[in-house]
Amino acid sequence: MSPVGEARDGEAPQVDALFDSTYRELRQLARARLRSGGRNTLLDTTALVHETFLKLAANHEVQFPDRARFLVYAGRVMRSIIVDFARQRLAERRGGDAAHVTFSTQLVDGRVAGEAEILRVHEALAELAKVDERMTQVVEMRYFGGLTEAEIAQALGVTDRTVRRDWEQARLFLADALK
Repeated sequence: MSPVGEARDGEAPQVDALFDSTYRELRQLARARLRSGGRNTLLDTTALVHETFLKLAANHEVQFPDRARFLVYAGRVMRSIIVDFARQRLAERRGGDAAHVTFSTQLVDGRVAGEAEILRVHEALAELAKVDERMTQVVEMRYFGGLTEAEIAQALGVTDRTVRRDWEQARLFLADALK
């Protein structure tokens, strides 16, 4: 039986088996994450997927009862990796522990806006989690996990209609938060 089939039967397969069986999907997910704002983190698709594997393999306590939950968690891990890289780059750009000197120029580095945007989205999701945790899960599963409404509904134990409603409300909340 395939690792994904085992996962559907309720067993918790090894991370490496799930990772191997979903590698192509994880690469597509990573490519989508980097294309939608994480490209300026100095990560490429392969590096992001491999960083994700290292984090997943290091956490022995997490079990994945099915493929959907594995992809959701992998999407969450990718989000955290991109946010961490963006924070690190912004800190380096600000000089880290070096003395700060004000320098004014007309040129604007476009990469700073990309990294700042990643952090703004991350902070907006943290605010959304305070309002409604399920809406945050829907956003993570759909945006970061690449799951369909039906897969999200199954993972959360709600209807497709509830997922659509949560998605629309979350989009409005995030749009307002990001203004």
